[in-house]
Amino acid sequence: MKIALGADHAGFPLKQEIGGKLVELGHQVVDFGTMSADSTDYPDYAERVGRAVAAGAAERGVLVCSTGVGMSIAANKIAGIRAALAMNADEVQLTRSHNDANVLTLGARYLDAPAALNLVTLFLETPFAGGRHARRVEKITALESRGGE
Repeated sequence: MKIALGADHAGFPLKQEIGGKLVELGHQVVDFGTMSADSTDYPDYAERVGRAVAAGAAERGVLVCSTGVGMSIAANKIAGIRAALAMNADEVQLTRSHNDANVLTLGARYLDAPAALNLVTLFLETPFAGGRHARRVEKITALESRGGE
C-alpha cells in the first residue's frame, strides 16, 4: 500500500519510527516531512498528506503531532479527507470499518512507538464495512460538497 506520512516537530521522532516500520512491512511510504525536530507548523504537513490522499497519489495517510488534534482539524479541511484521531485499537477499527477514514492522526505525547505502530498497522489492515455505513459516509461527502451548509 502507498502511504502518505507527515508530522510537525513534535511528531517527528515518532513519524520516523512509523515510516521505517511501514517500509519493513513492504509498504511504499511518501514522507511529506518535517525532516527535523526544528519548530514548524502542523497545517503544512496535514495539507500535503491530505492532498496526496484526496488526489489518489496515496491510498492512506498518517499524521503525527503532539496531540493529533491539530492535524485532524487541518486535514479534515481538505475535500475527500476523513481524518480521525484515534488513540486505541477500538477507535482505529471503528473509524476504518464505520467511517472509512483515510487519514489516521496520532498524538506523539500520548503514544510510544510500539503502541503507535500497532494502531497504524490496524488502520492499514481494517477494511471499510460498507452496508449501512456507506450511506453515512455518502452523507458526509454530500455535506462536504455543500460547504458545510
